[in-house]
Amino acid sequence: MRDMTMAELYELLNSKKFQDTEEGDLFYNFFIYQYSAEREYEMREHIIEFKRNLKRPTSYVDVLTIDIFDEFCKFLDGKKFLRHPSMLKYLRDKEDADPENAGSVQDTLSRNAHSKDFIKYLHERILEHKEIKDGLKRPYVFLYGIGAMYPYLRVNDLLAMYEDFNISNAYKLLVFYPGNSVRNSFSLFSMLPDHHTYRAIRLVNED
Repeated sequence: MRDMTMAELYELLNSKKFQDTEEGDLFYNFFIYQYSAEREYEMREHIIEFKRNLKRPTSYVDVLTIDIFDEFCKFLDGKKFLRHPSMLKYLRDKEDADPENAGSVQDTLSRNAHSKDFIKYLHERILEHKEIKDGLKRPYVFLYGIGAMYPYLRVNDLLAMYEDFNISNAYKLLVFYPGNSVRNSFSLFSMLPDHHTYRAIRLVNED
C-alpha cells in the first residue's frame, strides 16, 4: 500500500464510478489524501489543475475548493462583535495593541473555529455550490489549508463536528492533509501526533 501519485489521484477523481456519490460506503463520504508538508504549495497548484481539468467537456465536473483558513478569516470578518462590525479586525487590532493579548486572542480564535456557526457556514458554502443549475456535476468538495488552521482546529474535530450537517450521498469531501499516518493515527506535518480516530478513508494505491 502506498500513497497515490498525482496521476493516479486524478484518474480516480475522473472515474465515473468514484464520481457517483451513491457508490461505496454511504456513511463515509470523507476522504483524506496525504502528502509531505514540503509539497504544500505544489499541492495547491495540483488542486487548481484538478479543478480546471475536471471541468473540461470530457468530464463536466465542477469542484468546490475550500481553503479552510481563508474561509475562517471570511467567517470572522463577517461576524460582528459588540460594537465592532468585524471580529477579525477587532482581534487583529487587539493583538497589535498589546502582544500580551495574544493568549486571549488565540483562545477566541480556537473557540470560534470549533463553533457550530463556523461549521454551519462551511455547510452553507457547500449547499450553495451544490444548488447551482448549469448542467455540470458537483460530486466533490476539496478541503485544504489544514496546516494554516493549526492550532485553532484539527481535522478530526472538523470532521466530527461536520457529521451533524453532512449529507453523505450528496458529495464526497476530500481533505488534502500535509502529514503522514500509521494505521489510523495521523501526524500533522509529520511532527504533531493526533491520537484521535479519523472517520475518513485514506486515498492510497493498494498495488
